[in-house]
Amino acid sequence: MCLGIPGRVVEVLDGYAGQLALVEVAGEARRVNLGMLPELTFAPGDWVLIHMGFAVAKTDQAGAQKAMSGLELLRSGRDDGVE
Repeated sequence: MCLGIPGRVVEVLDGYAGQLALVEVAGEARRVNLGMLPELTFAPGDWVLIHMGFAVAKTDQAGAQKAMSGLELLRSGRDDGVE
């Protein structure tokens, strides 16, 4: 299992053969490459898990929330005082 950041597809961008999307991650829009999942289709509202700028899995809202909970758990283990 890899560490994936959850994001919600805002739009699949034209001109990239369906392989580039604008995805909202923590309130910011980011370009994400969908090319690693050629067998799947994406539409606004879909959830993805992102690693290094690539969508590595398609998920649902519950899966996205579970991924975010895992990330928050990792963050809570920090002892360097950074919030």
